[in-house]
Amino acid sequence: MQWQNEAMSEDKVIQTERSTTPDSQEFLAYMAANWGETSATASRLSEAAKAAAKRRAKVAAHFAGKVVVVPAGGMQVRSNDTEYRYRPHAAFTHLTGWGSATVPDSVLVINDSTTTLFLRQTADKSSPEYFSNPMIGEFWVGPRPSLANIEQLLGIKTKSLDELAGELAKHAHEKLIELHNSDELATFLSELRLVKDEFEIGQMRDAIKATASGFDDILKNLSRAAKQNRGERLLEGVFFTNARVNGYDLGYESIVAAGPHACILHWTRNDGDVHDGDLILVDAGVELDSGYTADITRTLPVNGKFSEVQRKVYQAVLDAADAAFAFAKPGVKFFEIHEAAMKVIAARLGEWGLLPVSAAESLQKDKQFHRRWMVHGTSHHLGLDVHDCAQARRELYKEGTLEPGMVFTIEPGLYFHENDLAVPAEYRGIGVRIEDNVLVTQTGVENLSAGLPRETAAVEAWLAKLR
Repeated sequence: MQWQNEAMSEDKVIQTERSTTPDSQEFLAYMAANWGETSATASRLSEAAKAAAKRRAKVAAHFAGKVVVVPAGGMQVRSNDTEYRYRPHAAFTHLTGWGSATVPDSVLVINDSTTTLFLRQTADKSSPEYFSNPMIGEFWVGPRPSLANIEQLLGIKTKSLDELAGELAKHAHEKLIELHNSDELATFLSELRLVKDEFEIGQMRDAIKATASGFDDILKNLSRAAKQNRGERLLEGVFFTNARVNGYDLGYESIVAAGPHACILHWTRNDGDVHDGDLILVDAGVELDSGYTADITRTLPVNGKFSEVQRKVYQAVLDAADAAFAFAKPGVKFFEIHEAAMKVIAARLGEWGLLPVSAAESLQKDKQFHRRWMVHGTSHHLGLDVHDCAQARRELYKEGTLEPGMVFTIEPGLYFHENDLAVPAEYRGIGVRIEDNVLVTQTGVENLSAGLPRETAAVEAWLAKLR
């Protein structure tokens, strides 16, 4: 990283106080000479690009007469002059089929029947930036496909990003509609992903299969994690390693929450110990090169066996999930899935004497006492974003009607914080969530993540086999 600190920054201003890079004409000529050819070519139109072409046609039809601008986005700074691993905007990926290999700062422009992709070209050996610019110099970022190669890969006319400003200047300002400045466009592109096509469904299946492999590795390392400090972090690393070894990335920061940490809904520090006798909640998903991600949660007994109270809480959550599965089918409202799960949650809490009113009364909109122990929703759409389609209108999302091709989660839970004086001590510190990924079919739903055990006996058998 020392060289990068000494090199030219993105805006091409040399950091003179630190740079030791020679800049004489003699040195520049020497650096430009005696290099063999490099290549990073795309030979044919990708399957992702074929599916994306149909989506662009829908955008062009909806915004006829407008010039639609969808940026991929640029690198995001992590600290000073180091960046996070790059990931393009989901809408850009959805409309191009270009996933993890997307060149930062690319911009897609849809103008009725004409689509153009503007690409920041890599600085080759003919430019001093070849070795001096860590953002675009081939010496730093490696060879990237040429404009012609990208056209082959994506089936989109491709030009240099340097031409973008001139291209947009040709159009009246009122004709331009840009993703980051238009709620209308952001909403439309979000809603365009509500129903997945066959390519997307295939990607979801592959992401879930890859995620299941990561969970297997977690189980294999549970005993090891229980024997060392910060065992949560070990298991987080095991899952990430599995994803990277298989060529993929994470769809989001993994939650590896042992004992009372399982009650902290977005516990991503993952720096706690893993104790024999505790449950551990793992919420994790692998993201493919295409950008599609799984989102699965399993709650596991560290020593391989549920205690009596753990089993009781777990079974209540499983029953709530099964009720949601049984209810979900084409024609029902999305929010009704949550209501089906909450009826079971309220009933169990009532049976255990934990509610201040009856379960039926708690389910009334002005009561909802059972939500103390499950404050999150039961479902969210899933795809290119872990919380996909998030900018869709309420009437098409929460109040929307299920259609074949929709993919979402079913993930009820119960969380009894260790300092919760409203419950008996035996419950405190127990957190359970069971999350599966669901595809709406013509007659009901398919549990895409059914390959990961859910029932208590099956979970214990899974642990006995791999632990």
